[in-house]
Amino acid sequence: MSGRGASSEPAGDGLLVLVATPIGNLGDLSSRAVEVLGRADLICCEDTRRTRALLAHAQVTGRRLVSLHAHNEQARIAQVLNRLAAGETVALVSDAGTPAISDPGARLVAAAVNDGLTVTAVPGPSAAITALVVSGLDTGRFCVEGFLPRRGGDRRRRLEALASEERTAVLFEAPGRLAATLVELADTAGATRAVVVARELTKLHEEIWRGTVGAAAEHFATEEVRGEVVIVLGGSTAPSPPSTTEVVAALERHRRQGASWRDAAAGVAAELGVGRRRVYEQALELRRQEGSVRG
Repeated sequence: MSGRGASSEPAGDGLLVLVATPIGNLGDLSSRAVEVLGRADLICCEDTRRTRALLAHAQVTGRRLVSLHAHNEQARIAQVLNRLAAGETVALVSDAGTPAISDPGARLVAAAVNDGLTVTAVPGPSAAITALVVSGLDTGRFCVEGFLPRRGGDRRRRLEALASEERTAVLFEAPGRLAATLVELADTAGATRAVVVARELTKLHEEIWRGTVGAAAEHFATEEVRGEVVIVLGGSTAPSPPSTTEVVAALERHRRQGASWRDAAAGVAAELGVGRRRVYEQALELRRQEGSVRG
């Protein structure tokens, strides 16, 4: 396939098209993706060698490819914007999956939008969504955490944020760092938190491991892991707020230990993690009841 065939895309003005490509199984490349790649004036890709192999599979020839990856994206933006402004169609692909999701492309898209240029997409494979929907965990509310920082305070803060995240979280990890990341997740988010580890999605040796974070850390500590890895972490289950009965019992206990009503309320609020206003109002009610009884 070469040149410009019939197209369902807008014509006339420059067009930046994000094209999703297979995450493993080449059969997942859509006919529309082939169509767009076959007529693009320029294809921006992470690795030209991998994209050429994909184009060969799709029988797309004669297209110009230029690399656009994490290390040169900023430098490429002006060049791509100039071609878009000249009315050309530019396709953007990553090595696998949907561009700009933990892959290059987000800065280019933002720059094109800022310049008032047209940006559209050919939807398709996404490792994050694929892992999420097969995980068996809650899909009603989720977030894509992507790759964690490798070290330092930023990594610690992101791990701590995941510990209290109530939504299902999707993370990417390199196979060589999977075991260590699971250990850290067990330490911060809790060993009993639900987790799914998906590896080699859509490929021949696809593996989907389900269990708890603690069990996963133990399992993958001795496993040789290969291929792309996606971690799907179940959301934190926030504890139910203490009942009025529990608040009253705690207030009475503090009072028996000699605390004033004010100190008892402050102590209970901190102890149970309850809003101070709620505890103070309950303390006032108990104080009124106590006065009424004495009267």
